[in-house]
Amino acid sequence: MKNIPKELKITLEKDIPIDIGKIVKTEKSVDGSIKYLFEFKGGHTVEAVLLLMKEEEKNDEGNITQGAQYTFCVSSQVGCKVGCSFCLTAKGGFTRDLSAGEIVAQVSYLKKLNNIDEKKSVNIVYMGMGEPLDNYDNLVKAIRIISDEDGLAISTRRQTISTSGISSKIEKLGEENLGVQLAISLHAVDDELRSELIPMNKAYNIQSIIDAVKKFPIDTRKKVMFEYLVIKDKNDDISSANQLIKILDGIMAKVNLIYFNPYPGTPYERPSRNAMVKFKEQLIKKGVLCTIRESKGLDISAACGQLKEQTDANT
Repeated sequence: MKNIPKELKITLEKDIPIDIGKIVKTEKSVDGSIKYLFEFKGGHTVEAVLLLMKEEEKNDEGNITQGAQYTFCVSSQVGCKVGCSFCLTAKGGFTRDLSAGEIVAQVSYLKKLNNIDEKKSVNIVYMGMGEPLDNYDNLVKAIRIISDEDGLAISTRRQTISTSGISSKIEKLGEENLGVQLAISLHAVDDELRSELIPMNKAYNIQSIIDAVKKFPIDTRKKVMFEYLVIKDKNDDISSANQLIKILDGIMAKVNLIYFNPYPGTPYERPSRNAMVKFKEQLIKKGVLCTIRESKGLDISAACGQLKEQTDANT
């Protein structure tokens, strides 16, 4: 705009920027997944990932019969305070919360960068770098902007908050009744192992999380997702599967088994395919809906925080 005072131009540029971030690195997988490293205010970097869930389909005439389906995995913090022992993001410590604008920007940029129509719905998962509920106010503000008809118009039913389990914030989020989906990073069936994997468990143990989830308002067409990171010889046995079944009793739950993604320096190992299948079959046999998340981006920096860690090490 050239018809405004010079002082106002300076103020707008300084305090209300349109482009609040930039892409400093991109990695693309053969499976269509793309990981982006964003740089925001202060030179701080975070990751966001585009996952191609279904490819576009066309008929013999070349007309589109099924549009492509995408899931965006976005970050909520620069670094993370939770300190999970299996997570590479934790190695860099915590720097700061992302603003609501920086959270929204990741979604907006991913659409633009991949020529996705601004009106096309995508699924959004808040499970990139950071603990979403640890940045509660900015997260909720971002969700309201993204879902608003004058914002990005992406329904809250398509937005999932993945949390390590801050029980008090789960209850608070439930009271907001935003209509978002909930995913709990459980990863263990006893407090001893879970405290090793997720130190925050000492403050918010498994039972407190389950109690909070039972109060959470869930769309009757949906279930609460329980993410279970499977680590070889740690939590991949049938005994753990049976204990998980007991823990989830009375909850409309779906369990998502996730292969641990190894990275240099980790003491943990990827489980065998056989162990994953047996674990899944045991849950299904007892009436618990369960899927195995097939890992994406194994040929790139797939583990959360890996692209940032590698980039930081080389600068």
